Amino acid sequence: MRLILLGPPGAGKGTQATFVRERFGIPQISTGDMLRAAVKAGTPLGKAAKRVMEAGRLVSDDVIIGLVQERLKHVDCKSGYLFDGFPRTIPQAEAMRNSGVDLDFVLEIDVGTEEIIRRLSGRRVHPASGRNYHLVFSPPKVPGKDDFTGEPLIQREDDREETIRKRLEIYQQQTRPLVEYYSQWAAQGDARAPRYRKVSGIGAVEDIRKRILAALS
Repeated sequence: MRLILLGPPGAGKGTQATFVRERFGIPQISTGDMLRAAVKAGTPLGKAAKRVMEAGRLVSDDVIIGLVQERLKHVDCKSGYLFDGFPRTIPQAEAMRNSGVDLDFVLEIDVGTEEIIRRLSGRRVHPASGRNYHLVFSPPKVPGKDDFTGEPLIQREDDREETIRKRLEIYQQQTRPLVEYYSQWAAQGDARAPRYRKVSGIGAVEDIRKRILAALS
């Protein structure tokens, strides 16, 4: 099972990625994790990435693809892999395609904008402990207060509605076009093209898991 998991921030990709990874016995490949590991190991690509990051620049797609190819040689990728947060753009998808990275599915978890805002803007955090609450799904016993210390809860900047809308705009502009890209590739009749599947991300976690299993069968 070799797949890319797509969906906007707050769609539940993290929860479902863990399920897919465990269900199929495959690693979850994150570009952030790969970069950190390569830098720590001091590989040639890791050294190149470190120089770029220390200069405050974005790591090029060529370096990222090189890291992906290195990672896919590991024995835990023999049964497949799940890409987490990559590719994010059409050029990255093109680079993957041209470098021969094989894919079986592109799976999109579909959740509407207003539901995403409801999910994310309702989150509250106790800064000292990191305990998380949600105004709708798991509210504190006393509004605005941590259950254990009684200290004030905060709303992180990332969880403010205006920030969420900006993140969703970036997703729609940069990442959502991947759906069209992969759909068009499949329509060309290329045997290497992954199959695109979309499942609703609304409802109970277990129901969403069932939809995903059905989509990947």
